[in-house]
Amino acid sequence: MNLKIEKSKVESQKSKVEITGSKSETNRLLLLQALYPNLTLENISNSDDSEVMVKALSTICHIERSRDATIINIDHAGTTMRFLTAYFAIQPNSEVVLTGSSRMKERPIKILVDALKQLGAEISYEENDGFPPIRITGKKLLRNKVSLAAKVSSQYISALLLIAPKLENGIELTLLGKITSVPYIKMTLSLLNKIGVETSFIENKISVKPPVSLNAVDGQQFIIESDWSSASYFYSIIALSPVGTQITLSSYKQNSIQGDAALIEIYKNFGVKTIFNDNKSITISKSTSHKSQLTIHHLELNNSPDIAQTIAVTCFGLGIECHLTGLHTLKIKETNRLQALKNELEKLGATVSISDDSLTLGFSTKINSNIKIKTYQDHRMAMAFAPLALKTPIIIEDAEVVSKSYPTFWEDLKVIGFAIKTL
Repeated sequence: MNLKIEKSKVESQKSKVEITGSKSETNRLLLLQALYPNLTLENISNSDDSEVMVKALSTICHIERSRDATIINIDHAGTTMRFLTAYFAIQPNSEVVLTGSSRMKERPIKILVDALKQLGAEISYEENDGFPPIRITGKKLLRNKVSLAAKVSSQYISALLLIAPKLENGIELTLLGKITSVPYIKMTLSLLNKIGVETSFIENKISVKPPVSLNAVDGQQFIIESDWSSASYFYSIIALSPVGTQITLSSYKQNSIQGDAALIEIYKNFGVKTIFNDNKSITISKSTSHKSQLTIHHLELNNSPDIAQTIAVTCFGLGIECHLTGLHTLKIKETNRLQALKNELEKLGATVSISDDSLTLGFSTKINSNIKIKTYQDHRMAMAFAPLALKTPIIIEDAEVVSKSYPTFWEDLKVIGFAIKTL
């Protein structure tokens, strides 16, 4: 499905949008709920990834029988693949094969598999070494010391930490080198702390102690905060809109455990102001023209790489040069996001250069109209480019890909005044 997006009444509207729970928090808590069934969760993400996680943990996700193993197809859901690899490794008397889409079979899993093998896990590759599908024979893991490179997706690290409370001796994890996406690791530890698990994170060493008792888990309720990554697209819309435009988003909290809450400070540079309303919602508004702000030359996004696409497109729409670094994990996402950004921004008239972990956007004054944006099966490509419709009509190819994280995205854009037509 291709969509043509154009601006309509958004620049004069004061709108409200409901965004469901954080995909990152939801998937962590779903795994903890599988380990501790007395946990109750509210405001669960309605993303495809979280729905796949629910189905997989209920063992009803595209299951068939083959060689006495349960086959679970998690499609494009990278977080689910990593978290379930760890989860099934500690399920005694079970054997599963985790597989996914053709792109999932190109996304590396070896670092996590090797770490789990250090703990005693039994995992093998069904096709290509280092990549899904993988066969996992669940067993009791008694070892507790593990090390892995720190400059990897934080999901590998979180996968190990989430199963740690169920290991007889907990986990002592040593990270080698500079750590990537620290807020996501701290999110995982914070959720463990909330259910009564003792943890520590000192320099490059993380420990999770085995709980003697987790009575605090019984009946414990989590109300999941809405997703800050999803909020980023509305920050971009406000930044590209005239002064006075505002949108209210719910449900968001101050002192969020989500790394992408960095949006609040980053988008001040684009004249976007954030107000918290009784810790239940935020109102974001265009308070000043970006011309009165400092030109952004450099942003280190090591702790929040998922908003890099949004920021790059915002800068292009405003005619601001930028240099974004800390983006090395973007190459192993749903697509190579650095290359995809370069390809699509250049179609629009941008000057872009990329390295192994950075993107540099040159100054531009013109945006080409009616350009077809290829999404590369990546939900964030579709949503990051949509706000440019405030500057010129734009066509999003395979627009349904947004269901991976934000199924109601296009409907919500209509609510705030965008004109959207199916081609």
